[in-house]
Amino acid sequence: MNGKRDSNEKIVSLKSIENKNKDKKYVCKHIFPELTALCPTTALPDFYTVRLLYEPSERLVELKSFKLYLLKYRNIEIYHEELANEILDEFVKVVHPNWIFIELKVNIRGGISTTVRRYWDKNHGEDIEKAIKGM
Repeated sequence: MNGKRDSNEKIVSLKSIENKNKDKKYVCKHIFPELTALCPTTALPDFYTVRLLYEPSERLVELKSFKLYLLKYRNIEIYHEELANEILDEFVKVVHPNWIFIELKVNIRGGISTTVRRYWDKNHGEDIEKAIKGM
């Protein structure tokens, strides 16, 4: 595999399970410090820590599928900003949270520290102020 996406790429899907506590207000926080992907410019690996917080609605993310979903990126060429947005969009599509925040911290490479954040709410959509402040 050359790092580019192709039709033969193994399909790894994010899965959700029923939230049996949907009548309660709570937040789920998941941190995955082992995310890797390939830089589309250099084809060298980028290393990330992804932090995701969300308020569940009817569904919860199934954690094993979440881990496997994140691991699928290790041989894919993708820019940091695309990666953060793709993860959040897929999560919203599958889990349907009330709100979600993602923070993608890139390990320093070339002397530049990079963090990508995004916040989305089912009633109000994007909120750049909450993305800037972080959670």
